[in-house]
Amino acid sequence: MPIKPENLVRHELIGLDVKIVKSSDPTLVGVEGQVINETKNTLVIRKRDGREIRVEKKNCVFHFTLPDGSVVEVDGKVIQGRPEDRIKKRFPRKIWGGLNG
Repeated sequence: MPIKPENLVRHELIGLDVKIVKSSDPTLVGVEGQVINETKNTLVIRKRDGREIRVEKKNCVFHFTLPDGSVVEVDGKVIQGRPEDRIKKRFPRKIWGGLNG
């Protein structure tokens, strides 16, 4: 199944470009890079300068860039939990925010 804004939260996040747009830690806002690992509670992002940063999902709102170039806003609380469990989880119909129309 191709990744689309509607199914992003049930899809693999590793490899996607990401930007932190809101955070309880103001020093994280604006951090961008590529998701290189994911755990139950965190994302590991490789920043543009090559450094890696681990951020708590629940404290951030992310903009993920999909392979087709569309950008999707996702509250980190929605993607909390083990990646393999998100496939089975029931989500409200409108939990994502497509930013490209």
